Amino acid sequence: MGCTHALPVGRPAVDAVELEGVHALSRSDLEDRLATASSPRLLGLWSGVVFDYEAFDRWVFARDLERVERFYRARGFYDAHARAGRVETPRAGHVRVTIVVEEGTPVTVGDVRIVRRCAEGEAESRLECTVGGAGLVPIDLDVPFEAAVAARQAATSALRTGHAFEEAKFASAEKDVARVLHDAGFAWAEVHADARVDVGTHRATVALVTKLGPRATFGEVTLVERDPDTHAERPLTVLPEAPLRTAIDLRPGQPYSTAALEDAERALLDLGVCSSVDLRQDLAHPESGRVPIRAELVPTKLRTVRLGGGTELDVIRTDVHVQASWEDRNLLGGLRKLSASIKPGLVLYPTKLPDLARPERALPEQKSRLELRQPGFLEARTSGVVRGEFNIYPVLLQTRTDATAPILGYRELRGTVGVDRTLGPAWLGAYYGVQASYPFTYAGELDASLMRVVVSYLELQTHLDLRDDRLHPHRGVYLGNDLQLAGGPLGGDAGDVRVQPEVRAYAPISRRVTFAVRGTVGFLFPRDYGGTLGDAVPAGRDVQLVYFRAFFSGGPNSNRGYPLRGVGPHGAVPFYNPGLQAQQIAAQCEPGSATFDAVRCAVPLGGLSLWETSAEVRHPLAGKLSGAAFCDASDVSTALALLRIDRPHVSCGYGLRYDTPVGPARFDVGWRVPGLQALASAPERNEGDAGTIFGAPIAVAIGIGEAF
Repeated sequence: MGCTHALPVGRPAVDAVELEGVHALSRSDLEDRLATASSPRLLGLWSGVVFDYEAFDRWVFARDLERVERFYRARGFYDAHARAGRVETPRAGHVRVTIVVEEGTPVTVGDVRIVRRCAEGEAESRLECTVGGAGLVPIDLDVPFEAAVAARQAATSALRTGHAFEEAKFASAEKDVARVLHDAGFAWAEVHADARVDVGTHRATVALVTKLGPRATFGEVTLVERDPDTHAERPLTVLPEAPLRTAIDLRPGQPYSTAALEDAERALLDLGVCSSVDLRQDLAHPESGRVPIRAELVPTKLRTVRLGGGTELDVIRTDVHVQASWEDRNLLGGLRKLSASIKPGLVLYPTKLPDLARPERALPEQKSRLELRQPGFLEARTSGVVRGEFNIYPVLLQTRTDATAPILGYRELRGTVGVDRTLGPAWLGAYYGVQASYPFTYAGELDASLMRVVVSYLELQTHLDLRDDRLHPHRGVYLGNDLQLAGGPLGGDAGDVRVQPEVRAYAPISRRVTFAVRGTVGFLFPRDYGGTLGDAVPAGRDVQLVYFRAFFSGGPNSNRGYPLRGVGPHGAVPFYNPGLQAQQIAAQCEPGSATFDAVRCAVPLGGLSLWETSAEVRHPLAGKLSGAAFCDASDVSTALALLRIDRPHVSCGYGLRYDTPVGPARFDVGWRVPGLQALASAPERNEGDAGTIFGAPIAVAIGIGEAF
């Protein structure tokens, strides 16, 4: 039984559309292009629950057969045929349709040449070749060697010999070769792709015929504004000209390059003062050899104020907070950017999921940040950065609450100075940072072993972003790395080397479904601390420094079946048990002993080695709502440079995303898969208590933006 709408008058409803004989191409991509579709079911599962019917139309179905053949031919299958295999009527007013495809043999790519047409009377000694009877010569003698090599690489990477001859790749080769020639300074270069298909041998010979024109330089660069409301053009009135010209970094007489134009456009957008940038080229006068540029800029608001609030609720803590921020993108002129934010809140202790116990204390916390960015620092595309933070926060790490333990907190000062720069799809930042963290207690006695912690470090951040979209990637790759050097001549309490590379990859399953995968490893090499991490009761100094420097796993952007910092070794922390001797604590934390105290011994210790991996299948649901099925795995180890795969901590689940202007709001539920937390061969180790929600081994993760 189910809820249905009335059958369409005069036409049967489509129960199912099936494809037979589809092997070489994507079945889902083909189904997306059919106008005849199955009637939608509830969650795609229950055939008795239909919200609306798809009506069967024979004329539309006939066009669908043509669409199938066209889809195949666009991918090199010139012999493909589609026919209606069966049109069945399982019951009155309903049909099931089967399309049978005969794929045939694909046409493959043979010879690929990049040539230009012979000039009238040109000597035959210039290696003439013929494609389709036209007199053509290779362009190698007309362009620089590097440009000729790059053009050949662009053509053969799109059209690979022996691979199927696809229309999209044929068009891509034309555009890619033109792009190479434009980057080499041939602003007026044109490329027209020509192909000769031998149906008998199923081979295609391709000629990319070029018309080069003269090599060019940039001409005069003109800057104008467009009104955000009326789009009327006007001289620069809101935006200062000098820093814009510094950022655009195009000068008359500079060799022409489309790559330089794209870098200029990206640099203008990175300033954050333009909602759109349009760099228009004047190609009307090739005889001059110069290409004037007209930059049309739509300014955005240079000063903004934001107010908001929210709450956080998980198996570790509950808090309520407000947030305020102010930003000036043209401080004292020069497009200097000054931003300030403050986020005060209260942690309701010990209220948390799933029991939602009545709060006994309200622990105040706050995060504040001030940042100044100077564009054009040292050189045109480099920004100087000065950043300061002051934070107060409680350290709540356990899913269970020990009423006798002190409630530890930190007051923290952070300062950072450095530079960062965008280089095409790559970005790098080099910084010096220092943080000073001062322990205190919201309640209870502060252990005498706790000390002020000062960390002084150099940091190099790099990433290469080759994704098609930053907020909603559908295909592409992202590579990143974070390298820190702390202590030594820089001073501070911690001396170490910390490195964490990461890779993310995205591949389309169909036009609207994306497969995403992420992997990262992290290694910490301490020089003057961490030696007692493997002990039953680590030294307080080691635990304290590791809290600020080591790796943890679990939470919304990590392993979503675990709470924040929930993956990895847990143990006793001396300063959570003031007044107890180390021997007493060790006795209580021996797994399997009669005195084992799971609460006191369940504090995350962090580790020196980390690995994490995640995979997702993202798909649309309705409107701005989408979903993702995911699996995460990770581990943290106290061993040096050792990745332990025998503790995979696998969690799988499902999440919802709703699009907002700052990225998708995300709600994920992860389930810890039984038997895949620690393999049987793994040595016994205290993993702590990840907690449950309503008795189930799950965790809830809420965030803004995709998990990766």
